[in-house]
Amino acid sequence: MTAKDSATRQTSIAVTSPSTAVAPSAGRSGTLLAGLGVVAFSLTFPSTVWGLESFGPWSLVTLRSLLAALIAGSVLLAGRVPVPDRRHWGGLAVVAGGVVVGFPLLTTLALQTSTSSHAAVVVGLLPLTTAVLSSLRTGSRPPRIFWIAALTGAAVVIVFTVQQSGGALSSGDLFLFGALLVCAAGYTEGGRLAAVMPGWQVIGWALVLATPPMVAGAAVALSFEPVRLTTHGVIGLVWVAAGSTFVGLYVWYRGMAEIGVPRASQLQLAQPLLTLVWSFLLLGEKVSAAAPVAAVAVLVCIAATQRAGARRQGASGVAHDGRGTRATAASTAPCSRPVRKESPVRPVRGRIRS
Repeated sequence: MTAKDSATRQTSIAVTSPSTAVAPSAGRSGTLLAGLGVVAFSLTFPSTVWGLESFGPWSLVTLRSLLAALIAGSVLLAGRVPVPDRRHWGGLAVVAGGVVVGFPLLTTLALQTSTSSHAAVVVGLLPLTTAVLSSLRTGSRPPRIFWIAALTGAAVVIVFTVQQSGGALSSGDLFLFGALLVCAAGYTEGGRLAAVMPGWQVIGWALVLATPPMVAGAAVALSFEPVRLTTHGVIGLVWVAAGSTFVGLYVWYRGMAEIGVPRASQLQLAQPLLTLVWSFLLLGEKVSAAAPVAAVAVLVCIAATQRAGARRQGASGVAHDGRGTRATAASTAPCSRPVRKESPVRPVRGRIRS
């Protein structure tokens, strides 16, 4: 029997990378989610002032954490979310200490003597502090234009908010600066964890972790601080628990996981201005005509930091795909690439013995 000549046909199969359409949309959705988080956070100070009408500072902080933990725990149970690995609990403790307990407690104590507009100074410094801590924590090096825009935006916010508060320092300034540091640390660690687990799980488990000390704190605080329920007080408590502590942090951490901690943190440059708007509408605080000018300057700085981050991402050939993973430039190229061609099989000649 003689074998017939045979050869495989050379073919080229076009394969489109699944991350082609994911990377740009992930950047837009990440910016939107982080922006929604900033809007939610901007209502925190006015809502806290409302909450202080009904509760003492320690009672308000512990109750908001417990209500948020109840919401988070219910969602985690309903979704049958597995318990995080042991190696993540240290980071979750940092998030709980900085974002769930430290920042709310220190700012609530500060708002007893400071106005909402004066407390907004700390938010003006928070993006820069978060970016610095993130660089130290992750070893990333944003481009020079990023830092120029960030420092300029922070300077605009500080000058504007100090001018709005009359330039006077209150006794709550130490609480505000302490809140700045612990919150930046919590944001940085939460942004890192949000790259390996969904953002809502990061804040959910951080709230669960903080529940035992908050239960003890609430029992002690409610026994010493009087409670005078008012409509504003109840609304303020509900918002800082559900809106600021859970929903706001959920979308914030999810946005940070998609666009990165430094770029997301710069969106917070708009938060003090939004807080001043809510303070005027909800608390009756006066806002000068300089607000629109400062708002435009801050938005320009935000746009500059976003462009700087996008250019560096493109130059390094690395992009986030929105799920906490990184895709190379080759996988996100907008063209199809052929699969390696198979080499043709040489014909077998001669007689084959059966």
